[in-house]
Amino acid sequence: MHYLISTLCLAAILFSGCSYENANTIDISGNPSTAELFAPGIISTNLYERDIAISPDGTEIVFTLGDYRQLRRCLVMIKRLGTDWSKKEILSFSGLYDDIEPFFSGDGNKLYFVSNRPIEGDTTRKDYNIWITERTTNGWTNPAPLPSVVNSSQDEFYPSVSRNNNLYFTSVRENGIGSEDIYISRIADGEYSEPVPLDTTINSVTYEFNAYVNPDETLIIFSSYGRKDDMGGGDLYYSLKDSSGVWESAVNMGPGINSEKLDFCPFVDKVRGNLYFTSDRTSNFKMRFENTGELENFANQVLNGTGNIYRIHMEKVIPNYNRKSN
Repeated sequence: MHYLISTLCLAAILFSGCSYENANTIDISGNPSTAELFAPGIISTNLYERDIAISPDGTEIVFTLGDYRQLRRCLVMIKRLGTDWSKKEILSFSGLYDDIEPFFSGDGNKLYFVSNRPIEGDTTRKDYNIWITERTTNGWTNPAPLPSVVNSSQDEFYPSVSRNNNLYFTSVRENGIGSEDIYISRIADGEYSEPVPLDTTINSVTYEFNAYVNPDETLIIFSSYGRKDDMGGGDLYYSLKDSSGVWESAVNMGPGINSEKLDFCPFVDKVRGNLYFTSDRTSNFKMRFENTGELENFANQVLNGTGNIYRIHMEKVIPNYNRKSN
């Protein structure tokens, strides 16, 4: 695995509490050739971060921020202010319920996300569903759930929407292939169709979840746990469509991306050509603790095993990937 920080800086960070970057300095334009920790000390911190989305114009970053054990999770935004970025703020509609997994529409004016907030006025339902909010001159609208053909009484997770508004998401349903599957609900006559699982080039008898699909639906990146080539806690895989429009057999993205910990929540910033993903990996820094203060410092460092966000240039990840593809 690869990290932005050097070995020498790692030791200093573990035990001195030093900051990685200036307060609001984030560079989303770089194209790292190895997987690097994204915005350490700002976005990637000692708390649990996951599920990043960058607006198409590159002026907004939305991600999930949770406590150490993810007992409470909120959607947080950072906005570009000239050459700097604003402080992190919980989005106006978030903070009360468990809100996760944001995804911007192609024009940046809609935000899909997942929440366990009451749906259809039923306060007894605690399942996760997919919601949508729209941008107005006065901010984001009150979120609305997607139709019941999508939002079942089971959990629905990780929305990804193509250019023609086909919806990909994760769920467990009777027509599934494995323990957890990736589904598609196509738009027909302006309505969502009955969701169906992707075929066995993507889904398997084990767990598939958290899929990013590019706008023209020719690339899918997702996580899976329990496959024979799984490196540990769950890996990222990808598939491309062949010339006949059929998904090819999924490929493990390898040790440059995956670790022995959970690696998941992929997102591709197409404009700048980078893959973002979440990982639970730690520093693996081994030394004897001399006192409880050193142990506390280790536990509160960025690489403490809670989720952080990483990024890498797509051209370093998938052979023959065309960053200008639609």
